Amino acid sequence: MTKRGGSAVTANRSPGVHRRRLAAAIRRLRAESGLTAGEVAKRMGWSAGPRLTRMERNEWKFPKRDEIARLLDIYDVPDEQREHLLSLAEESRGRSDWHQYADLFPGSLPDLEAEATRIRSYEALAIPGLLQTPSYSKAIFESGGIVPAEDTQRKVESRMARRSVLDAPSGPQLICVIDEAALRRVVGSAEVMAEQLRFLQGMAAHYKVTLLVVPFDAGAHTAMDGAFSLIDFPSPEPGIVSISTGVESLYVEDEAYVDRHTLIFDAVHNLALAPRQSLDYIGSIAAEYDK
Repeated sequence: MTKRGGSAVTANRSPGVHRRRLAAAIRRLRAESGLTAGEVAKRMGWSAGPRLTRMERNEWKFPKRDEIARLLDIYDVPDEQREHLLSLAEESRGRSDWHQYADLFPGSLPDLEAEATRIRSYEALAIPGLLQTPSYSKAIFESGGIVPAEDTQRKVESRMARRSVLDAPSGPQLICVIDEAALRRVVGSAEVMAEQLRFLQGMAAHYKVTLLVVPFDAGAHTAMDGAFSLIDFPSPEPGIVSISTGVESLYVEDEAYVDRHTLIFDAVHNLALAPRQSLDYIGSIAAEYDK
């Protein structure tokens, strides 16, 4: 548990992600049953299939336990799996531990990170959010005057609180591939950058964190179009691609889209320096900021 500004944030209760997991499960179960949405709707006594389709797309607010139970009956789900899915339905009706920061996130990123088994991130121009220092994060939010001054401190707090997921026993492995441009772009000041890069070196010692640097002399590569993250969940739930901008976050679980970004990540990963070399490279750049 991590405390920020008197509020407690834990990394083990994510109703929004439970709803996503439940939606993916009932979508998969129907596909395995061979039934159409219309056929299932008829058995449920619903007028048409769109209601089920919305459930499968996670376009619902609070799943109803009795409806989920009836769907599981139709799909003839074994008792053990049935109990798991009914538990998901119950857990999905709560409120996220991140609700105090809900207005600051354009999507459900903290909840997704809390449920992930692995996060693979490529960053082209900035240090990954989970690995930023408060000073670096504050300088980014203050740049350009886009973020209201009254929101800056809460945004920094929320970003720092997100890092608690790495210390959770069931938290994800984090693999970050960082372009050299992100290490050399001065955010805030030389002092802020030196502190940030030293912090990166320290975080690389975390047993769940792997840091790799793509140096300029690696030349052109397939990830140059921009940053993205691949977020993996416990099998058989599908992974997603997360792409964030200053105003919105896009979360895509289309299998072909995920596969394409996996190929891109693997390609840039292969161009990166080895972990020990990457740490030395980060250290050499930090030393330049210290001068």
